[in-house]
Amino acid sequence: MPAPVPETRPAPAARALIAEDEPLLAESLRTDLAALWPALQVQAMAGDGLSAVQQALALAPEVCFFDIRMPGCTGLEAAQALAEDWPEGAGAPRFPLLVFVTAYEDHALQAFEAQAVDYLVKPVERARLAACVARLQARLADHQGAVPAAALDVALAQLRALLGGAAPADPAPRLQVIQAQVGSLVHLVPVAEVIYLEAADKYVRVVTAEREHLVRASLRELLPQLDPAAFWQVHRGTVVQARAIATARREESGKVTLALHGRPEKLTVSRLYAHLFKGM
Repeated sequence: MPAPVPETRPAPAARALIAEDEPLLAESLRTDLAALWPALQVQAMAGDGLSAVQQALALAPEVCFFDIRMPGCTGLEAAQALAEDWPEGAGAPRFPLLVFVTAYEDHALQAFEAQAVDYLVKPVERARLAACVARLQARLADHQGAVPAAALDVALAQLRALLGGAAPADPAPRLQVIQAQVGSLVHLVPVAEVIYLEAADKYVRVVTAEREHLVRASLRELLPQLDPAAFWQVHRGTVVQARAIATARREESGKVTLALHGRPEKLTVSRLYAHLFKGM
């Protein structure tokens, strides 16, 4: 009796977004995807990280291809912003599957290999893309009917691991003071006195108990120079000194709000970092 032929599932229909600042590479990826996955509809092409986040939030695609190095923000930062702003609750769309397109050397891909996301190395080879497509199709087929909130929790855990694994091998020297210029004066703000830092357009607000300063830098530049044990990132635009946190209040919705020693304002913790405040 002949062996039964295994049942093959048709490739699931899905929508995708490609974020790539090099138009020729973006078009090449779209052309190869059309050949390998005809049921995939590429809804949008974005040339920078911020536009990619905006379009992904508006279109809610099932798959996002994010170039790691893009103008505005990196692919990881775009994924972080997408996770923080993704809608939640009943009827919310599923968080998309993420594929990162990188120019990294092999040793830097270990952080991606450990996670349930995929990655492609430039120049993207057709055989490698075919394997990626098969993996995405299998995950989409397996996740039919899954709870979006649970899928988002998994995605958040994966992103946390990726963000941690992407730290540079040789960390920058730790800052002792932050220099804030006001007119012809330069204020030397001891890092130990900083309660929190907050991104503000092209500046960073450096907030102490007595006052606040504007520093012409980005949070991305300052963060590697801060001791991660002392300064915790609680939002993509906010870093707070741990010892300055008085209480963390978790609402029924899961939202976490921080009260501070020495400052009246409250800080909101994004869900990507809410795991820091689980209690003991």
